[in-house]
Amino acid sequence: MRDEIATAVFFVTRLVKKHEKLSTQQIETFALKLMTILFEKYRGHWHPDCPSKGQAFRCIRINNNENKDPVLERACAESNVNFFHLGLPKEMTIWVDPYEVCCRYGEKKHPFTIASFKGRWENWELAQHVSCAVNRATGDCSSGTSSDEESCSREAQIIPKVNNPKSVYQVVCSIVCSIVCSMPSLYSRTF
Repeated sequence: MRDEIATAVFFVTRLVKKHEKLSTQQIETFALKLMTILFEKYRGHWHPDCPSKGQAFRCIRINNNENKDPVLERACAESNVNFFHLGLPKEMTIWVDPYEVCCRYGEKKHPFTIASFKGRWENWELAQHVSCAVNRATGDCSSGTSSDEESCSREAQIIPKVNNPKSVYQVVCSIVCSIVCSMPSLYSRTF
């Protein structure tokens, strides 16, 4: 569950950062609140033996009928962020399921995988895959690295630490931290 939630938060945070309406501190606070809320919400609704069970409950969704997802709205309220400053698409669905995080950008488009945890990726492969998913969701097809891929020594403290330094969870938590850091630096593969 940690890996999947961290990936979903990383994905949403990348979309928010791309919109450039919030300060680094606001994005960081929002990301930490969102992680905490998702852990609370998904506890008792996580079924690795049957990943599709509870899928609708774990879904993060924005569309014409509901322009503010309750989870995102709560994270905004608890972090003093205006929901509309997130700059999220008007129609977006994120499924956070055991072993996989998927997104659909637009109600009539096909879903795509943000990350799959059935097989383990190398750290840089996960970062590249999430970056590609963000670009796909926003329609940005540019290549190369961005300032989102900076390094930072801070680490999210909300989720319990995992002792395995190669854990995807540890990698994504450090990536979430790096995207909200304001220190400009060259992209490095040390997460």
